[in-house]
Amino acid sequence: MKSVGIGIIGGGLMGREMASAFGRWLALTDVDVQPKLVAVADLVESTREWFRRVPECTQITADYHELLANPDVEVVYVAVPHHLHEKIYLDVLAAGKDLFAEKPFGIDLAAAENICAAVAKSGRFVRCSSEFPFMPGAQRVMKEAASGKWGRVLDIVSGFHHSSDLDASKAANWKRQSRTCGEIGVLGDLGMHALHIPLRLGWKPNAVFAQLQKGYPERPDGKGGVASCDTWDNAMLNAWTTIDGHEVPIRFEMRRLAPGATNTWFIEVRGTQGGVKFSTSEPKSLWLFEGGKEQYWKRTDLGFDTPFKTVTGHIFEPGFPDIIQQMWAAFLTERNGSINGRTHCATPEEALATHRIFAAALESQSSCSVMAVA
Repeated sequence: MKSVGIGIIGGGLMGREMASAFGRWLALTDVDVQPKLVAVADLVESTREWFRRVPECTQITADYHELLANPDVEVVYVAVPHHLHEKIYLDVLAAGKDLFAEKPFGIDLAAAENICAAVAKSGRFVRCSSEFPFMPGAQRVMKEAASGKWGRVLDIVSGFHHSSDLDASKAANWKRQSRTCGEIGVLGDLGMHALHIPLRLGWKPNAVFAQLQKGYPERPDGKGGVASCDTWDNAMLNAWTTIDGHEVPIRFEMRRLAPGATNTWFIEVRGTQGGVKFSTSEPKSLWLFEGGKEQYWKRTDLGFDTPFKTVTGHIFEPGFPDIIQQMWAAFLTERNGSINGRTHCATPEEALATHRIFAAALESQSSCSVMAVA
């Protein structure tokens, strides 16, 4: 197996998830690339200390520029607040490293455009993190879409819900303030999850009417005081897309305040002759619609049928750590030229497309009108 040196900038929740995926890489049976975590940069000492349990990680620093100067680092994964994306992503590219970037690929449309221009100029291999298309259910949705069995598509709903922000005592963090999360708020936080598969299938919205909602205006600051919270927490984007020459309604839902949802990604597509539904709340269940004189939805159990095969038995169901690993397998094999037709990660162009949708959504909310998507 070819070994690739990985550096992580931002060692919080997602940085640790990535390191854990590398640690169980031997579960994969059909990849020809091996990630090796060699460096981590984070400003918080206690966060950095967690990575000392990784034997290969020989550079642990508070200064990400030191990581970028490390010749053993070939690929850099960056998970930092949105307002830091543009500066750090450009620094990674300038250092001659390949980049695995977190969504939303910049705090706003202008930042995303600058990042994409730098990517094109650099010639480096760059992708954006988005895990859920690697779920077996999501894979089947894309397969069903390619089959043409649905007839004329009537409508699509795609979204991501969670409910932890219903707790008013939850401390504010950088995602609750526009200066660090961006004016787009929850759109930047969860939007790529809802948009990735529709964009991959060519269902790009051409017009959108947005309904954005804010939650608690204040939260505890974690230091005994109170912090103001000014970001959008819920978003419903009612849009139109064109499929086979027909205008089709498509709705995107992104909610931090979704009662009863722990962390749920879902997609539903309905057509005149068929349809499909999948939700991570039931990770093994795929629902298929069949028309005719009698019409009904039927359920099938999917099992562990991921794009990159593993030692895990087919009867088991995948979880978030599994699809994190699948996403990294896609990134590294595509970079190596050996993805062989399997699902690839979100591209810079797809990330930029989400920002154009977000920008139109902000204009729509402000004017209470339907806005065209650039």
